[in-house]
Amino acid sequence: MKRFKSQRHLQRFVSLHDQIANLFHIPRHDIPSNHYRELRSTAMNLRAKIARA
Repeated sequence: MKRFKSQRHLQRFVSLHDQIANLFHIPRHDIPSNHYRELRSTAMNLRAKIARA
């Protein structure tokens, strides 16, 4: 809980961080580079949409 004012603030941060972090976990070694870039672009667009909400 370092640097968080309360456990509630920590939980709120972790729940948002987890959703975004899962978007970017792409198994790079399993796919061709052009497909990886497409997935990465989709993840960035989705992240921007989440951030605006």
